[in-house]
Amino acid sequence: MNILITSAGQRVSLVRAFQKELKTLYPENKVFTTDMFPALSAACNVSDGYFTVRRVTDPLYIDQLLEICINNKVSMIVPTIDTELLIMAQNKARFCEAEIHAIISSVPFIEQCRDKRKTNLVFQQRGIDVPRSIDKTNPQFPLFIKPYDGSLSANTFLIESAEQLTAFHLSNEKFLFMEYIDKENHAEYTVDMYFDKTNHVKCIVPRKRLLVRAGEINKGLTCKNTIVSFLKEKLGFIEGAVGCLTVQVFLNENTGRIIAIEINPRFGGGYPLSYRAGANYPLWLIKEHYNNETIQYTEDWEDQLLMLRYDDEVIVHTLKTDP
Repeated sequence: MNILITSAGQRVSLVRAFQKELKTLYPENKVFTTDMFPALSAACNVSDGYFTVRRVTDPLYIDQLLEICINNKVSMIVPTIDTELLIMAQNKARFCEAEIHAIISSVPFIEQCRDKRKTNLVFQQRGIDVPRSIDKTNPQFPLFIKPYDGSLSANTFLIESAEQLTAFHLSNEKFLFMEYIDKENHAEYTVDMYFDKTNHVKCIVPRKRLLVRAGEINKGLTCKNTIVSFLKEKLGFIEGAVGCLTVQVFLNENTGRIIAIEINPRFGGGYPLSYRAGANYPLWLIKEHYNNETIQYTEDWEDQLLMLRYDDEVIVHTLKTDP
């Protein structure tokens, strides 16, 4: 009943949350991690053991993960980065055959999340507003550009005038042109949503993004507001959704309009704030998948909880190798 968190990188808080909840119920069990360079990963060095793995795109990546799980009695695997989600979902049956719970959503749903054009359709079909599309041959300013398959805010551009629009922007087929959501009138939220094994939502925690650094929340605030009831109604059931999902939305604080921009079917970098607020997704995963317990919908989490992140250090006195 050990757990493996893949591509652990700097996710120290996530690893520690799983360690705390697993060891509360099963004191002898362990939380392992993987990374391409685990000896230089902070999260790997605070885990109960780590393993070096191939690049996610390597044809033998899944074989290697399965071997690690089987050899180390791992029965739950939790992916954490966008690039591994689809390959993990495509091989979910292999993990199931080995009696390993892969906390990953379905292939069709992940494909919808990875392509923001398809994500927009999901939102629109459920009556959720998305940013208005802009015709790049007849643009209106200001406008926002982002790739349909991007992540971590890479290759995103705010274009305020025709002079800023270049051939690079116009020629890239992956770029989406859309209305700019004015942050003076709109607050940006990342919403941590938990979906159980039957694809029903069991918890919704909006985190207001007060400051973002390198695409990840640096200062945030939990908010029990209209977003909770709105998403419960619109996204209460999503076929294929499992575990923690993060939904990015803007809330117009004058009109109440909610505009959705993306879904990430994995734990987000700011999830530790929701965890500290009482949204105990690691414990619920353990109870659902190990104990076969039913998780009840809850809004029993702390409102107006503020997170202020800072840089910390993990000191390693002796460089370890894989177990």
